[in-house]
Amino acid sequence: MESAFGINYEILYGSGAFSMLKIQLRRGMSIKAQSDAMVTMDTTLKVEGKLEGGVLGGLGRLLSRENFFFQTIRAVDGDGETLLAPATLGDVADLEMDGTPYYVQKGGFFAATEGVTISTKMQNLASGLFGGEGLFVLEASGQGLLFVESFGAIHIVDIPPGKDIIIDNHHLVAWPRHIPYRLEKASQGWLSSMTSGEFLVFRFQGPGRVLIQSRNNAGFGQWIKQLLPSN
Repeated sequence: MESAFGINYEILYGSGAFSMLKIQLRRGMSIKAQSDAMVTMDTTLKVEGKLEGGVLGGLGRLLSRENFFFQTIRAVDGDGETLLAPATLGDVADLEMDGTPYYVQKGGFFAATEGVTISTKMQNLASGLFGGEGLFVLEASGQGLLFVESFGAIHIVDIPPGKDIIIDNHHLVAWPRHIPYRLEKASQGWLSSMTSGEFLVFRFQGPGRVLIQSRNNAGFGQWIKQLLPSN
């Protein structure tokens, strides 16, 4: 499909665990992606590592558990096609950025076109320390295409005006910066919250659209850990 920004792309094998992104670049155009995302590319394209935002920008991404460098793929010698794939088992979703900034969970950034700027923002102390996303999250702003990745399939939650919805912090992928949200206990009491297996959750207030993932990275890690032989 062709986006409003003149980029032809297709998400292959979507809504599952093995998504790939196919992008057609016209000569002079480029796309930035997470490090080691490129699977194939035409010989008319060139790939290079780029430190977007300088050293401070790279350090900020490290604090939000992203790569220090991006990879940039540019159509240098003519039009060309590239295939990109996430490092983990999961989905890829596209967001047309119209000037509304988005927050992206740690590990959620996959790729973006030239007009999208990726920076690091600090959350409030409570959300950062206890919410599971860390003190720093990525912020995508500008105009262009933003591609996010998930662990498992991506599901879109549309929150109507005036309605609140509870979302487990480990299932967040991306959400508009303007949506009010706060961290709170999953149940009324601390003991009930802890024994429920949820403990802390985020309350989002509409209107807005939140992207969530169908699987929990932390929960999957604990499941793998219990299968490993103990010393």
